[in-house]
Amino acid sequence: MIASLYIHVPFCAGACDYCDFYSVPVAPGDPRINRYIDTLLAEGEDRINRFSVERIPSVYIGGGTPSLLGASGMGRLLQGIAALWNEDPQEITVEANPESADEAFLEACGEGGVTRLSLGVQSFHEPSRRAVGRVGAVLHERLQLIAERFPQAFSVDLITGLPFQDTYRLQEDIEKALAYKPGHVSLYDLTVEPGTPLEMNSQLPDRDEADRLWIAGRDTLEQAGYQQYEVSNFALPGKRSRHNIRYWRMENWLGLGPAASGTLIDDETGTGRRFTNRADVDNYVASTYREIGGLVHEEPLDRHTLMEETFLMGFRYIEGPDRGLFKKRFRLGIEACIPATLAAWRNQGLVGPEPALTKGGLLFLDLFLQDTLIEIEKTFYL
Repeated sequence: MIASLYIHVPFCAGACDYCDFYSVPVAPGDPRINRYIDTLLAEGEDRINRFSVERIPSVYIGGGTPSLLGASGMGRLLQGIAALWNEDPQEITVEANPESADEAFLEACGEGGVTRLSLGVQSFHEPSRRAVGRVGAVLHERLQLIAERFPQAFSVDLITGLPFQDTYRLQEDIEKALAYKPGHVSLYDLTVEPGTPLEMNSQLPDRDEADRLWIAGRDTLEQAGYQQYEVSNFALPGKRSRHNIRYWRMENWLGLGPAASGTLIDDETGTGRRFTNRADVDNYVASTYREIGGLVHEEPLDRHTLMEETFLMGFRYIEGPDRGLFKKRFRLGIEACIPATLAAWRNQGLVGPEPALTKGGLLFLDLFLQDTLIEIEKTFYL
């Protein structure tokens, strides 16, 4: 089996006001960190052996804030996971906050085989950053260091729709980010999740203004040569995220760590299995992996569920779901599954000759997917 590897590091210096991912605050030197790395490596060995994984094409170490592992922790993690494969992955990505990505950490990443960094910048505008619980005292200094050590081998995350943000501030954010020549930029439209502190923030732009901001940001990135290849992702030629493309194509991946999820697919039957770890870091580090059991929940994905998820993920991608892979799994072409939806959206110029949304169509992805799922339900369930 071929499967990518996602490794979750839930540790954070503090919670951002917009975040609803599972995370745990830690201070430098927290004794749980070393134990956590030990358990991750034990879980990785168990998963790879259990599912007979022969090749790992990509690795993504996300969070949380993986850079809080520090140079020694990240070095030990990278050295440990390198023992899990016979052939080096094509891509190893590590998420980092510039504030904690110091020179020693970057050196450990380079020596450990990391090919790509993903940096949570969000904004350079201090009032916007402070309004969502972010700080950036050394932001420019660290970005300069990262640009020198990983030239064009890093991605910058920016967010639109932040408090105190307008078109001028967003344009300034993008210009400052591009000055460091990242190979990739993720431009996210701020989502206010229920129950997060941001839900009560009165300084947020209204929905129409937030939409205008994102479109202005998209246009600026494209004018600078960054191609939109997914709803929120832009890249220079050859700099797309290989790992994330595997998600959008619904190809196999394993998830390690609390709250991590993995999906394995049987292309012959068009079905799959999803494995999700309990979101409990203290239990995770308190025992060995085999004692606590990492696979705390297994969910079968039947043919129709997997087909729906393939559409939900695949139409995020500028090229749409992989036609050959889709037909191999489901013994049907994409056009045969949702002919009415594709015809209606093509008539509006929002779907191209291939079954993929146009740049304009991606702005209405949620509506398109609603139509898609309704048609699938009528075709296969009624």
